[in-house]
Amino acid sequence: MTKMKLGIIEYIDSAHYLPDHETCSIMHGHTYKIEIVIEGEKKESGMVMDFYDLKTTIKDVLKEYDHTILNNILPYPSVENLCQDIHAKLSARLEFPLSLRVWEGHGKWCEISSID
Repeated sequence: MTKMKLGIIEYIDSAHYLPDHETCSIMHGHTYKIEIVIEGEKKESGMVMDFYDLKTTIKDVLKEYDHTILNNILPYPSVENLCQDIHAKLSARLEFPLSLRVWEGHGKWCEISSID
């Protein structure tokens, strides 16, 4: 069997504020670019996982965060906390080690990985 990585990119739009932060304590919004990479063995079918199934699972997890106020989900919705929360929920649903990178607008991101 051959280990491979598969990746999906999705986008969500959300609003948040960071309590007691000098500049981000006022409600504002971002388009978040969400990059997910899974790693697994290529099966006899020729696939690690069907892209349709992967995308369906990812979209189902991300719908909680899309077009909402993130403070209703996380007490301090920094990109680090958002990344950690999404990673935990995806890890619970997918049977593969995964890497998640969350871009907050352009040029700013956080990454968490369970891939060796």
